[in-house]
Amino acid sequence: MAVAFSTCPQLVSPLPIPARNATHRCSVRASANFPGSSSSSSSTSVNAVGTEETSPGLSPPPGFNPPQPKRFAVRPDKLLDILGASLALPFRLGTGVFVSGYSASLVSEADIPPGQYALGIAGFKVKETSKLGPRPEKPIEIYEFESCPFCRKVREMASILDLDVLYYPCPRNGPNFRPKVLQMGGKQQYPYMVDPNTGVSMYESDEIIKYLVQKYGNGSVPLMLSLGVITTLTEGFAMIGRMGKARDLFSPICCLGSFYTPAKVPQEPLQLWAYEGSPFCKIVREVLVELELPHLLHSIARGSPKRQEFYERIGHFQVPYLEDPNTGVKMFESAEIVDYLRTTYALA
Repeated sequence: MAVAFSTCPQLVSPLPIPARNATHRCSVRASANFPGSSSSSSSTSVNAVGTEETSPGLSPPPGFNPPQPKRFAVRPDKLLDILGASLALPFRLGTGVFVSGYSASLVSEADIPPGQYALGIAGFKVKETSKLGPRPEKPIEIYEFESCPFCRKVREMASILDLDVLYYPCPRNGPNFRPKVLQMGGKQQYPYMVDPNTGVSMYESDEIIKYLVQKYGNGSVPLMLSLGVITTLTEGFAMIGRMGKARDLFSPICCLGSFYTPAKVPQEPLQLWAYEGSPFCKIVREVLVELELPHLLHSIARGSPKRQEFYERIGHFQVPYLEDPNTGVKMFESAEIVDYLRTTYALA
């Protein structure tokens, strides 16, 4: 079993589960109700920030009001978190920040039609383009956790390919999806990918990356994901800024978002617009993993056509952006999203 340089092994002993027919579509408490395809998921209405109809048993925190988006603003108590998460950028040379075939040029503001998303710089606009491969009809499904460098490799590849991914978090001691991986694949090893479009499922990060780039990309693995041990080491160094405290004398010091915190189980996966290279998105993802909350991540790195779709629906572009179909909440601002997730779902 080649796990030394492509896969995170299990962190806990396999949990006994009753024998039953394996399914590739894991449930949130057994089955997550989510749109049947990535295209339908991507067209979810996001034209307002606020709350909508809630699911039974879950509701927004008392007096909850979504914050107004503040671009590039950092709440003072999250400054060190953002700085720590930013260390990944130099170690990984921005891998996951740009989509495949990304290019950019400075043009005058008059060259950008009204209503078209473009970053403004000193009176100019940045015109961005990309070259993407075939789009999967349904979201790729990945079982993984934050502190695994091999999982990070796969997340970076998904960001580069601009793929929407249904993530099933598998934090240490997580009761729901670690047993599911054992049931489906025969071992607790991460990442584990299921492609419902083809029926393919597999372990081994390098094999997953090759599969994704051949199926949904140009067939060429990016340099920073093809350097073997160097890739693995830099992926590990990228997480140094997110090291947390050990939970007890017998637990290792590990990255934030690696240990399970008891939480309510949502009826439907949450939806997050984000991308792997953003430190603001990173601190939200850590909490989603810690609470073992399944989430459909709409990858939206620089050059993604989905940025324009997002901009047209919202009239503003900023990530991370969360939609919780279980409570009807829609909101920007990473620090407030973290607070919302802990208040709404954490039991401890």
